[in-house]
Amino acid sequence: MIEPIEPQTLGLRESGARPHGSAAILDLIQRSGLRGRGGAGFPTGVKWRAVAERAGGRAVLVANGVEADPLSSKDRLLMTDYPDLVLDGALIAAEAVGADRIVVAVNRGFSGPRAVLAAAVQQRKEPIKISIVDVPSRYVAGEETAVVHYINRGLALPTGTHPRPFERGAFGRPTLVQNVETLAWAALIARRGEAWFRSLGSPLAPGSVLVTVTGSVNHPGVIELPASAPVAEAISAAGGTAGAVQALLVGGFFGTWVQPDDPRTVAVGGGMVLALPTSSCGLVETARMLDILARESAHQCGPCFNGLPAIADVMTRVALGRPQQADIVKLRRWAGQLSGQRGACHHPNGAVGLLISALKTFENDLGWHLLRGRCAGSQRPSVLPPVAVGEGWR
Repeated sequence: MIEPIEPQTLGLRESGARPHGSAAILDLIQRSGLRGRGGAGFPTGVKWRAVAERAGGRAVLVANGVEADPLSSKDRLLMTDYPDLVLDGALIAAEAVGADRIVVAVNRGFSGPRAVLAAAVQQRKEPIKISIVDVPSRYVAGEETAVVHYINRGLALPTGTHPRPFERGAFGRPTLVQNVETLAWAALIARRGEAWFRSLGSPLAPGSVLVTVTGSVNHPGVIELPASAPVAEAISAAGGTAGAVQALLVGGFFGTWVQPDDPRTVAVGGGMVLALPTSSCGLVETARMLDILARESAHQCGPCFNGLPAIADVMTRVALGRPQQADIVKLRRWAGQLSGQRGACHHPNGAVGLLISALKTFENDLGWHLLRGRCAGSQRPSVLPPVAVGEGWR
Protein backbone atom coordinates (compact mmCIF):
# COMPACT_ATOMS: atom_id res chain seq x y z
CA MET A 1 0.00 0.00 0.00
CA ILE A 2 1.37 3.43 -0.94
CA GLU A 3 1.03 5.94 1.86
CA PRO A 4 0.85 9.74 1.41
CA ILE A 5 4.00 11.78 1.66
CA GLU A 6 4.42 13.48 4.99
CA PRO A 7 4.78 17.22 4.22
CA GLN A 8 8.08 17.90 5.94
CA THR A 9 10.83 19.78 4.12
CA LEU A 10 8.97 19.46 0.83
CA GLY A 11 6.02 21.51 2.06
CA LEU A 12 3.64 20.27 -0.62
CA ARG A 13 0.63 21.73 1.16
CA GLU A 14 1.99 25.26 0.98
CA SER A 15 -0.60 27.73 -0.21
CA GLY A 16 -0.33 31.27 -1.48
CA ALA A 17 -0.56 33.00 -4.80
CA ARG A 18 1.08 31.28 -7.73
CA PRO A 19 4.15 33.13 -9.03
CA HIS A 20 4.06 33.91 -12.73
CA GLY A 21 6.60 32.52 -15.14
CA SER A 22 9.07 34.97 -16.64
CA ALA A 23 12.65 35.31 -17.83
CA ALA A 24 13.59 35.73 -14.16
CA ILE A 25 11.95 32.38 -13.36
CA LEU A 26 13.97 30.77 -16.14
CA ASP A 27 17.15 32.05 -14.51
CA LEU A 28 15.94 30.96 -11.07
CA ILE A 29 15.21 27.39 -12.20
CA GLN A 30 18.61 27.16 -13.86
CA ARG A 31 20.46 28.48 -10.80
CA SER A 32 18.55 26.11 -8.50
CA GLY A 33 20.18 23.06 -10.07
CA LEU A 34 16.83 21.28 -10.53
CA ARG A 35 17.11 18.24 -12.78
CA GLY A 36 14.33 16.23 -14.37
CA ARG A 37 12.64 13.75 -12.05
CA GLY A 38 11.34 11.52 -14.80
CA GLY A 39 14.45 9.38 -15.04
CA ALA A 40 16.82 11.14 -17.44
CA GLY A 41 17.99 13.75 -14.94
CA PHE A 42 18.55 16.47 -17.57
CA PRO A 43 19.07 20.03 -16.22
CA THR A 44 15.60 21.58 -16.13
CA GLY A 45 16.68 25.16 -16.74
CA VAL A 46 18.61 24.19 -19.86
CA LYS A 47 15.59 22.29 -21.20
CA TRP A 48 13.24 25.22 -20.56
CA ARG A 49 15.58 27.71 -22.21
CA ALA A 50 15.91 25.57 -25.35
CA VAL A 51 12.13 25.78 -25.81
CA ALA A 52 11.90 29.47 -24.85
CA GLU A 53 14.45 30.39 -27.53
CA ARG A 54 12.23 28.83 -30.21
CA ALA A 55 8.76 29.49 -28.82
CA GLY A 56 7.67 32.83 -30.21
CA GLY A 57 4.74 32.65 -27.78
CA ARG A 58 3.36 29.51 -29.44
CA ALA A 59 5.06 26.68 -27.56
CA VAL A 60 3.25 23.77 -25.90
CA LEU A 61 3.85 22.48 -22.37
CA VAL A 62 3.28 18.75 -21.83
CA ALA A 63 3.08 17.66 -18.19
CA ASN A 64 4.12 14.00 -18.30
CA GLY A 65 2.24 11.91 -15.74
CA VAL A 66 2.32 8.61 -17.63
CA GLU A 67 4.65 6.94 -15.05
CA ALA A 68 4.90 3.65 -16.91
CA ASP A 69 7.33 1.79 -14.63
CA PRO A 70 5.31 -0.68 -12.50
CA LEU A 71 7.57 -0.04 -9.48
CA SER A 72 6.90 3.71 -9.33
CA SER A 73 3.96 5.41 -7.62
CA LYS A 74 5.27 8.92 -6.93
CA ASP A 75 3.62 10.67 -9.89
CA ARG A 76 0.25 9.05 -9.19
CA LEU A 77 0.49 10.24 -5.61
CA LEU A 78 1.37 13.79 -6.65
CA MET A 79 -1.50 14.00 -9.14
CA THR A 80 -3.96 12.59 -6.60
CA ASP A 81 -2.94 14.44 -3.43
CA TYR A 82 -1.31 17.60 -4.83
CA PRO A 83 -2.89 18.32 -8.23
CA ASP A 84 -2.79 22.09 -7.75
CA LEU A 85 0.95 22.03 -7.17
CA VAL A 86 1.43 20.10 -10.43
CA LEU A 87 -0.80 22.56 -12.28
CA ASP A 88 0.99 25.54 -10.70
CA GLY A 89 4.29 24.18 -11.97
CA ALA A 90 2.85 23.57 -15.43
CA LEU A 91 1.51 27.12 -15.64
CA ILE A 92 4.76 28.66 -14.38
CA ALA A 93 6.75 26.64 -16.91
CA ALA A 94 4.33 27.49 -19.74
CA GLU A 95 4.57 31.20 -19.03
CA ALA A 96 8.34 31.06 -18.69
CA VAL A 97 8.93 29.34 -22.03
CA GLY A 98 6.18 31.11 -23.97
CA ALA A 99 3.58 28.35 -24.24
CA ASP A 100 -0.09 29.10 -24.86
CA ARG A 101 -1.30 25.55 -24.32
CA ILE A 102 -0.82 22.89 -21.64
CA VAL A 103 -1.49 19.18 -22.13
CA VAL A 104 -1.39 16.86 -19.11
CA ALA A 105 -0.59 13.32 -20.23
CA VAL A 106 -1.91 10.69 -17.81
CA ASN A 107 -1.57 6.91 -17.92
CA ARG A 108 -4.91 5.45 -19.01
CA GLY A 109 -4.83 3.11 -16.03
CA PHE A 110 -4.77 6.01 -13.54
CA SER A 111 -8.50 6.74 -13.37
CA GLY A 112 -8.30 8.17 -9.84
CA PRO A 113 -5.51 10.70 -10.45
CA ARG A 114 -7.08 11.64 -13.77
CA ALA A 115 -10.42 12.47 -12.12
CA VAL A 116 -8.73 14.57 -9.43
CA LEU A 117 -6.71 16.50 -12.02
CA ALA A 118 -9.78 17.10 -14.17
CA ALA A 119 -11.65 18.53 -11.18
CA ALA A 120 -8.69 20.77 -10.31
CA VAL A 121 -8.51 22.06 -13.90
CA GLN A 122 -12.24 22.82 -13.91
CA GLN A 123 -11.95 24.92 -10.77
CA ARG A 124 -9.30 27.16 -12.31
CA LYS A 125 -9.77 30.18 -14.51
CA GLU A 126 -6.49 30.41 -16.39
CA PRO A 127 -5.56 32.30 -19.56
CA ILE A 128 -3.68 29.23 -20.81
CA LYS A 129 -5.78 26.33 -22.06
CA ILE A 130 -5.26 23.11 -20.07
CA SER A 131 -6.37 19.73 -21.44
CA ILE A 132 -5.84 16.12 -20.33
CA VAL A 133 -5.03 13.18 -22.59
CA ASP A 134 -5.16 9.51 -21.60
CA VAL A 135 -2.05 7.70 -22.84
CA PRO A 136 -2.07 3.88 -23.30
CA SER A 137 -0.65 1.88 -20.40
CA ARG A 138 2.49 0.72 -22.19
CA TYR A 139 6.03 0.88 -20.82
CA VAL A 140 7.56 3.04 -23.57
CA ALA A 141 4.43 5.18 -23.98
CA GLY A 142 5.76 7.59 -21.36
CA GLU A 143 8.92 8.38 -23.34
CA GLU A 144 8.68 12.03 -24.38
CA THR A 145 8.57 11.46 -28.14
CA ALA A 146 5.94 8.75 -27.65
CA VAL A 147 3.77 11.18 -25.67
CA VAL A 148 4.13 13.83 -28.38
CA HIS A 149 3.39 11.27 -31.09
CA TYR A 150 0.24 10.24 -29.23
CA ILE A 151 -0.94 13.86 -28.91
CA ASN A 152 -0.36 14.42 -32.64
CA ARG A 153 -1.45 11.13 -34.16
CA GLY A 154 -3.07 9.03 -31.45
CA LEU A 155 -0.24 6.49 -31.51
CA ALA A 156 1.99 6.26 -28.41
CA LEU A 157 5.16 5.09 -30.15
CA PRO A 158 8.59 6.68 -29.66
CA THR A 159 10.15 8.39 -32.65
CA GLY A 160 13.94 8.43 -32.85
CA THR A 161 14.26 10.83 -35.76
CA HIS A 162 14.66 14.60 -35.68
CA PRO A 163 13.24 17.08 -35.00
CA ARG A 164 13.13 16.61 -31.25
CA PRO A 165 10.11 17.89 -29.26
CA PHE A 166 11.85 21.11 -28.19
CA GLU A 167 12.29 21.92 -31.88
CA ARG A 168 8.92 20.77 -33.22
CA GLY A 169 6.65 18.61 -31.10
CA ALA A 170 2.97 18.71 -30.18
CA PHE A 171 0.83 20.37 -32.87
CA GLY A 172 4.02 21.08 -34.81
CA ARG A 173 5.21 23.61 -32.21
CA PRO A 174 8.26 23.79 -29.92
CA THR A 175 7.28 21.60 -26.96
CA LEU A 176 8.51 21.26 -23.41
CA VAL A 177 7.79 17.75 -22.08
CA GLN A 178 8.34 17.72 -18.32
CA ASN A 179 7.63 15.11 -15.64
CA VAL A 180 4.96 16.13 -13.13
CA GLU A 181 7.31 15.83 -10.16
CA THR A 182 9.76 18.21 -11.85
CA LEU A 183 6.93 20.69 -12.35
CA ALA A 184 5.88 20.40 -8.70
CA TRP A 185 9.43 21.21 -7.62
CA ALA A 186 9.52 24.15 -10.03
CA ALA A 187 6.38 25.56 -8.41
CA LEU A 188 8.01 25.31 -4.98
CA ILE A 189 11.29 26.84 -6.17
CA ALA A 190 9.35 29.75 -7.70
CA ARG A 191 7.80 30.35 -4.26
CA ARG A 192 10.78 29.68 -2.00
CA GLY A 193 13.86 30.39 -4.06
CA GLU A 194 17.00 28.60 -5.16
CA ALA A 195 18.78 28.71 -1.78
CA TRP A 196 15.93 26.81 -0.13
CA PHE A 197 15.97 24.11 -2.80
CA ARG A 198 19.74 23.70 -2.77
CA SER A 199 19.71 23.39 1.01
CA LEU A 200 17.66 20.19 0.74
CA GLY A 201 20.43 18.26 -1.03
CA SER A 202 24.15 18.56 -1.67
CA PRO A 203 26.18 20.84 -3.97
CA LEU A 204 26.42 18.08 -6.59
CA ALA A 205 22.81 16.88 -6.15
CA PRO A 206 20.60 19.81 -5.08
CA GLY A 207 17.08 19.41 -3.76
CA SER A 208 14.91 16.47 -2.78
CA VAL A 209 13.47 13.55 -4.73
CA LEU A 210 10.43 11.37 -4.27
CA VAL A 211 11.32 7.69 -4.02
CA THR A 212 8.95 4.71 -4.18
CA VAL A 213 10.19 2.00 -1.83
CA THR A 214 8.64 -1.47 -2.22
CA GLY A 215 9.36 -5.13 -1.57
CA SER A 216 10.52 -6.48 1.76
CA VAL A 217 10.32 -3.31 3.87
CA ASN A 218 8.13 -2.59 6.86
CA HIS A 219 6.42 0.52 5.47
CA PRO A 220 6.41 0.57 1.66
CA GLY A 221 5.43 3.88 0.15
CA VAL A 222 6.58 7.14 -1.41
CA ILE A 223 9.26 8.91 0.58
CA GLU A 224 10.94 12.28 0.22
CA LEU A 225 14.74 12.17 0.46
CA PRO A 226 17.67 14.46 -0.35
CA ALA A 227 18.71 13.92 -3.98
CA SER A 228 22.15 12.90 -2.69
CA ALA A 229 20.76 10.27 -0.27
CA PRO A 230 22.12 6.72 -0.45
CA VAL A 231 19.76 3.78 -0.90
CA ALA A 232 20.30 2.82 2.75
CA GLU A 233 18.50 6.01 3.77
CA ALA A 234 15.48 5.05 1.63
CA ILE A 235 15.31 1.64 3.27
CA SER A 236 15.60 3.19 6.73
CA ALA A 237 12.86 5.74 5.96
CA ALA A 238 10.60 2.85 4.93
CA GLY A 239 10.93 1.32 8.38
CA GLY A 240 13.86 -0.95 7.57
CA THR A 241 13.78 -4.34 5.94
CA ALA A 242 11.11 -6.88 6.84
CA GLY A 243 13.47 -9.80 7.31
CA ALA A 244 16.66 -10.76 5.51
CA VAL A 245 17.26 -9.17 2.12
CA GLN A 246 19.54 -10.62 -0.57
CA ALA A 247 19.63 -7.72 -3.04
CA LEU A 248 18.16 -4.31 -3.88
CA LEU A 249 16.83 -3.15 -7.24
CA VAL A 250 17.53 0.56 -7.71
CA GLY A 251 15.78 2.41 -10.53
CA GLY A 252 12.86 0.13 -11.45
CA PHE A 253 12.61 -2.08 -14.53
CA PHE A 254 15.46 -0.13 -16.15
CA GLY A 255 17.39 -0.28 -12.90
CA THR A 256 20.37 -2.03 -11.38
CA TRP A 257 20.57 -4.91 -8.91
CA VAL A 258 23.04 -4.26 -6.06
CA GLN A 259 24.21 -6.31 -3.11
CA PRO A 260 22.65 -5.50 0.29
CA ASP A 261 26.01 -4.27 1.57
CA ASP A 262 26.20 -1.62 -1.20
CA PRO A 263 23.31 0.72 -0.29
CA ARG A 264 25.48 3.21 1.58
CA THR A 265 27.49 3.88 -1.57
CA VAL A 266 24.64 3.79 -4.14
CA ALA A 267 22.42 6.87 -4.59
CA VAL A 268 18.63 6.59 -4.80
CA GLY A 269 18.89 7.40 -8.50
CA GLY A 270 15.74 6.92 -10.56
CA GLY A 271 13.31 7.20 -7.66
CA MET A 272 12.56 3.49 -7.11
CA VAL A 273 14.00 0.95 -4.67
CA LEU A 274 12.83 -2.66 -4.31
CA ALA A 275 14.12 -4.88 -1.48
CA LEU A 276 14.32 -8.54 -2.54
CA PRO A 277 13.83 -11.03 0.32
CA THR A 278 16.08 -14.08 0.60
CA SER A 279 13.06 -16.32 -0.02
CA SER A 280 12.79 -14.98 -3.59
CA CYS A 281 15.09 -15.69 -6.53
CA GLY A 282 16.73 -12.72 -8.21
CA LEU A 283 17.17 -14.62 -11.47
CA VAL A 284 13.48 -15.54 -11.54
CA GLU A 285 12.40 -11.96 -10.86
CA THR A 286 14.79 -10.66 -13.53
CA ALA A 287 13.41 -13.19 -16.03
CA ARG A 288 9.90 -11.97 -15.26
CA MET A 289 10.92 -8.34 -15.81
CA LEU A 290 12.76 -9.11 -19.06
CA ASP A 291 9.72 -10.98 -20.34
CA ILE A 292 7.53 -7.95 -19.61
CA LEU A 293 10.03 -5.57 -21.23
CA ALA A 294 10.24 -7.79 -24.34
CA ARG A 295 6.45 -7.85 -24.67
CA GLU A 296 6.21 -4.12 -24.01
CA SER A 297 8.59 -3.31 -26.87
CA ALA A 298 7.23 -1.17 -29.68
CA HIS A 299 9.01 -3.53 -32.13
CA GLN A 300 10.26 -0.64 -34.24
CA CYS A 301 13.93 -1.61 -34.40
CA GLY A 302 16.08 -4.73 -34.52
CA PRO A 303 17.38 -4.68 -30.93
CA CYS A 304 13.80 -4.65 -29.62
CA PHE A 305 12.15 -6.84 -32.25
CA ASN A 306 14.76 -9.60 -32.25
CA GLY A 307 17.11 -9.04 -29.34
CA LEU A 308 14.82 -8.60 -26.35
CA PRO A 309 12.57 -11.65 -26.99
CA ALA A 310 15.67 -13.82 -27.47
CA ILE A 311 17.23 -12.56 -24.23
CA ALA A 312 13.94 -13.00 -22.33
CA ASP A 313 13.54 -16.58 -23.60
CA VAL A 314 17.05 -17.64 -22.60
CA MET A 315 16.82 -15.87 -19.24
CA THR A 316 13.54 -17.70 -18.55
CA ARG A 317 15.25 -21.02 -19.32
CA VAL A 318 18.12 -20.12 -16.99
CA ALA A 319 15.77 -19.17 -14.14
CA LEU A 320 12.93 -21.65 -14.58
CA GLY A 321 14.23 -24.54 -16.65
CA ARG A 322 17.38 -26.64 -17.13
CA PRO A 323 20.01 -24.18 -18.33
CA GLN A 324 23.33 -25.00 -19.98
CA GLN A 325 26.60 -23.11 -19.71
CA ALA A 326 26.05 -22.06 -23.32
CA ASP A 327 22.95 -20.12 -22.20
CA ILE A 328 25.02 -17.97 -19.85
CA VAL A 329 27.58 -17.38 -22.60
CA LYS A 330 24.78 -16.29 -24.94
CA LEU A 331 23.34 -13.86 -22.41
CA ARG A 332 26.69 -12.23 -21.78
CA ARG A 333 27.46 -11.98 -25.49
CA TRP A 334 24.04 -10.59 -26.43
CA ALA A 335 24.17 -8.08 -23.59
CA GLY A 336 27.45 -6.76 -24.97
CA GLN A 337 26.10 -6.62 -28.51
CA LEU A 338 22.91 -4.76 -27.55
CA SER A 339 24.55 -2.36 -25.11
CA GLY A 340 24.56 1.11 -26.65
CA GLN A 341 21.99 0.22 -29.31
CA ARG A 342 19.53 3.09 -29.20
CA GLY A 343 16.95 2.47 -31.90
CA ALA A 344 13.88 4.65 -31.61
CA CYS A 345 14.23 4.88 -27.81
CA HIS A 346 16.38 3.61 -24.94
CA HIS A 347 14.26 0.49 -24.32
CA PRO A 348 16.99 -2.03 -25.32
CA ASN A 349 19.60 -0.21 -23.23
CA GLY A 350 17.42 -0.26 -20.14
CA ALA A 351 16.64 -3.96 -20.45
CA VAL A 352 20.28 -4.89 -21.09
CA GLY A 353 21.42 -2.83 -18.10
CA LEU A 354 19.04 -4.80 -15.89
CA LEU A 355 20.35 -8.10 -17.31
CA ILE A 356 24.04 -7.20 -16.86
CA SER A 357 23.50 -6.22 -13.22
CA ALA A 358 21.57 -9.47 -12.54
CA LEU A 359 24.32 -11.65 -14.03
CA LYS A 360 26.82 -9.92 -11.75
CA THR A 361 24.77 -9.67 -8.55
CA PHE A 362 23.36 -13.21 -8.73
CA GLU A 363 26.48 -14.89 -10.11
CA ASN A 364 26.50 -17.52 -7.35
CA ASP A 365 22.87 -18.33 -8.07
CA LEU A 366 23.73 -18.91 -11.73
CA GLY A 367 26.03 -21.75 -10.69
CA TRP A 368 23.31 -23.29 -8.52
CA HIS A 369 20.78 -23.17 -11.37
CA LEU A 370 23.27 -24.71 -13.79
CA LEU A 371 23.73 -27.68 -11.44
CA ARG A 372 20.18 -28.19 -10.18
CA GLY A 373 17.70 -26.31 -12.35
CA ARG A 374 14.90 -24.23 -10.89
CA CYS A 375 15.00 -23.26 -7.22
CA ALA A 376 12.36 -22.90 -4.51
CA GLY A 377 12.13 -19.16 -5.22
CA SER A 378 10.34 -19.92 -8.49
CA GLN A 379 7.41 -21.32 -6.51
CA ARG A 380 6.95 -18.18 -4.43
CA PRO A 381 4.71 -15.23 -5.36
CA SER A 382 6.53 -12.52 -7.27
CA VAL A 383 7.61 -9.39 -5.43
CA LEU A 384 6.67 -7.43 -8.57
CA PRO A 385 3.23 -5.79 -8.88
CA PRO A 386 0.81 -7.33 -11.39
CA VAL A 387 1.52 -6.00 -14.87
CA ALA A 388 -1.10 -6.23 -17.63
CA VAL A 389 0.56 -6.45 -21.04
CA GLY A 390 -1.16 -6.31 -24.38
CA GLU A 391 -3.07 -3.01 -24.59
CA GLY A 392 -2.63 -1.37 -27.97
CA TRP A 393 -0.76 1.82 -28.72
CA ARG A 394 -3.84 3.93 -29.46
